Amino acid sequence: MTGIHIVGSGHTAFGRFDARSLENLIVEATREALTEAGLSGADIDAVYLGHFNAGMSNDGFASSLVHQADDGLRFKPATRVENACASGSAALYAGMNAIRAGQARRVLVVGVEKMTHRTTPEVTASLGRAGYQGDPAEAGLSFPQVFALAARAYAERYSDPMEAMARIAAKNHTNALANPLAQMRRDLSFDQCNAVSDKNPLIAPPLRLSDCSLISDGAAAVVLSNDPGAHARSAHIRAAAQVSDFLPMSRHDLLAFEGPKRAVAQAYAQAGISVDDVGFAEVHDCFTIAELLMYEALGLCAAGQGAALLQDGSVHRGGRCPVNLSGGLKAKGHPVGATGVSMHALGYRQLTGTAGGIQIDDPRIGVVLNMGGAAVANYATVLETGRA
Repeated sequence: MTGIHIVGSGHTAFGRFDARSLENLIVEATREALTEAGLSGADIDAVYLGHFNAGMSNDGFASSLVHQADDGLRFKPATRVENACASGSAALYAGMNAIRAGQARRVLVVGVEKMTHRTTPEVTASLGRAGYQGDPAEAGLSFPQVFALAARAYAERYSDPMEAMARIAAKNHTNALANPLAQMRRDLSFDQCNAVSDKNPLIAPPLRLSDCSLISDGAAAVVLSNDPGAHARSAHIRAAAQVSDFLPMSRHDLLAFEGPKRAVAQAYAQAGISVDDVGFAEVHDCFTIAELLMYEALGLCAAGQGAALLQDGSVHRGGRCPVNLSGGLKAKGHPVGATGVSMHALGYRQLTGTAGGIQIDDPRIGVVLNMGGAAVANYATVLETGRA
């Protein structure tokens, strides 16, 4: 038990916003989170901003842009945190550590990314900088190519995953229809996702366009507090575990997803729960093959058996553990620095009954599993309904 609670959240829509700046996105999410928590900037002790950037934005020093949301934040310490696609969770964990160390009681965590003003090749190159640069063979791979290798390896070791991956894409698009914050609220059938076509071309064989997450703009924010009784609602962070693996892919088995598995196992142990206690999960589906492997990391199935969870409805809305009710990175969107904060913000909303169209009945425990790189930076959080 951490004794730390999420007591407020903010979340812009995710999408393409040509007229909006990084600052504008940060300010919107921050103000909503402060308002929901019933706080002003003066009540905050520290600020942490998750922002990957890697050349996508000219705002290379963005931490104090958060202060633009409320003059009361002036002179509050603000720190930018980067850990690839897990930058948002890294910022949240840094905020938790400040509370644990006694340096803060209330912490504002914001995640943001502005990507869509760059071309797809430019974004792909920026994201590729999260891979190992010390080996020319690895440095030359884009992340679609990395996860294409995972899909091919899965087929060789277990069975062809392409139909299961199409079912994941279709599921997440269906979920996103109920999420007004999602970037792609468009129903895509299994048949559409499973077929290669002019509208669903191969991106990195065997990955199709429908297997890939989106290029997105957006921001999310949460307020952390060790005094939940002072706020209208809260979700308790029951456990939080970070595991970092070797960066070179040559030094670990990508299909084993050892980093995510270890992070989840540590979080379950800290929380004193098993997978059977988990009511929903938001996981890092940067590519559909990643979500398929996340089922194993969560303990929902044995290695190579994830397809069965899609066929029997276990991971669908109404199943025993719905996964990515938000639409996931696949359909909600993936503004890199915002993703981890978004996952926690929407988990908080589920547990406080404020998730709107994606709300499920009476959730008690949810899991967030955010990943940076090829299963390198891994953050597993167990959230539960708030209590003092």
